[in-house]
Amino acid sequence: MSEKIPVGISACLLGDSVRFDGGHKRCAFAAEDLAPFMRYEPVCPEMAIGLPTPRPALRLTETAENSVELCFSNGKGDPLTQEMQSFSEKKIASLHHLCGYIVCAKSPSCGMERVRVYQPENNNNRKEGVGIFTRELMKQMPWLPVEEDGRLHDPVLRENFVERIYTLHEFNQLWRSGLTRGKLIAFHSRYKLTLLAHSQPEYREIGRFVAAIEQWPSLEAFAFEYRQRLMDLLKHKATRGNHTNVMMHVQGYFRPQLNAKQREELTSLIDHYRQGLQPLLAPMTLLKHYMSEYPDPYLTQQRYFEPYPEALRLRYGH
Repeated sequence: MSEKIPVGISACLLGDSVRFDGGHKRCAFAAEDLAPFMRYEPVCPEMAIGLPTPRPALRLTETAENSVELCFSNGKGDPLTQEMQSFSEKKIASLHHLCGYIVCAKSPSCGMERVRVYQPENNNNRKEGVGIFTRELMKQMPWLPVEEDGRLHDPVLRENFVERIYTLHEFNQLWRSGLTRGKLIAFHSRYKLTLLAHSQPEYREIGRFVAAIEQWPSLEAFAFEYRQRLMDLLKHKATRGNHTNVMMHVQGYFRPQLNAKQREELTSLIDHYRQGLQPLLAPMTLLKHYMSEYPDPYLTQQRYFEPYPEALRLRYGH
């Protein structure tokens, strides 16, 4: 998984001066930490439909018919809703190779959630909107990991997002290499511990789905459905409780080889993680040590132990 991964991003988050005020909203995590691993495809929808910078700010405005229009906040000019919608539909149709997208929060074109929707006659608003470009993005590609720059400050959301990007990238590589039942089942097997850490009920549900692969006359149709279920499952944040259960399960593989003191040390470290006294990295490092000492074919192939490059340091702090 060394090749750079194609990821879309709002151009302002890379430091491009494309915002309405002539500035940018550079996101350090995207522009510095993630950049060595991603091949970014930046887009500024507002510039793309021909608006200059600087320019009057845009806003989502509710109409008398309960629809939402993209208008200039100064009340001048015609709504730009149709231009933005047409651009979004055409542009996103060419982006289905992407494995993730980082959008600019609060933007009327790019915001993912809680974008202000204004009343037409005053400044009253409610935080219930979605940017027009991002709404179309999530409509056309419901499996795609999409995250806002502000939410990436949260270490749990950040790790979850990056993990989903790498998972989708591997799945897309598999698809391009030619679908077979064997490849799909092997892929699912590699992700079993990962899925278990995210949701035990959905882990069991997707397991039953994969077990019925022979009933699907079209492997491509199966792959479309599997991809959606896989990415929906991974949206659930992996919890301390689920990680603890997974690591205790893995610990069982080494019981015959470990002496009483080693077993006690590992159990204690996992429990300290469960209590929030240690980061996930601590018990994970000891488990990986025992995996190298006592290799097991099933554990060795599990993406759970290395879901993304260690250099991203995403498991260090929680």
